[in-house]
Amino acid sequence: MPNKSLPYLLMAPAILFLLVFFFYPFVQIAVLAFTAEEGFTLAHVQRMIGHWKFGTALTNTLILAAIIVPVQLALALGMASIVTRVKTGRSTILYIFAIPLGLSDLAAGIIWLAIFEQSGFLNSLLVGVGVVDRPILLLGYQNVWVIFLAVILAEIWRATAIMMVILVSGMGIIPKEYYEAAEVFGASPWKRFLKITLPLLRPSLQTALILRTIAAFEVFAVVVALGGTTLPVLMGETYEWQFTLRDRNVAAAYALVILGISIVATIAFLRLLRVPKEATI
Repeated sequence: MPNKSLPYLLMAPAILFLLVFFFYPFVQIAVLAFTAEEGFTLAHVQRMIGHWKFGTALTNTLILAAIIVPVQLALALGMASIVTRVKTGRSTILYIFAIPLGLSDLAAGIIWLAIFEQSGFLNSLLVGVGVVDRPILLLGYQNVWVIFLAVILAEIWRATAIMMVILVSGMGIIPKEYYEAAEVFGASPWKRFLKITLPLLRPSLQTALILRTIAAFEVFAVVVALGGTTLPVLMGETYEWQFTLRDRNVAAAYALVILGISIVATIAFLRLLRVPKEATI
């Protein structure tokens, strides 16, 4: 007879991991955010919301995620389609696409800093072709939009490969018979992509979007490398309150905000990309 407790035994390590490394830290953060010496309080949350950087940091974080994630999804779908369809040199192409995965957030930020800084590649190019007479300060506080653009480009360059790898795996398990049957009935490549690839890729799309969106809400090192504190983001403000202002209670409140919008985004993707039972392979 099958052991009814076996599934629970197999799930036990994962549950233990979540309890130790997610639930317990979450409880600690919640306690820090909502308690003081006198007991329960909303003072830390009110201080966070009342700070002049909070609204800007929240807006910047949401705008960055809203721009970066859709662009990365489109690029990742294109890259995954190329890797899946190419027969000769597929491993080489996949390796080239995945090179940025070997870089940390900070390393990617420093690379793009070398491009955008006053003595960097972009200024040298502009001076060389005669567009400007002398190097200009692109990443100054007067040009926040340039810092914004640099962060977007750095994040797209660095992390698109993460989504691509997930989507390549998802495309690899779609039966080729579906495409062959659609081709027999005269479906164009674009029609096959819309009617076969995207619907059967929903589980992979869910995973890729959830992971990448959560990471976008936590963007930090790239922003610090390119803009310092000129471009406030939620994770940057969490660091600022924890280590510069020495107020871990407000830092915990910021962490809860990041967690909250991450959970909302996760639920939204799970509902929007829900996989019908009859559509599973």
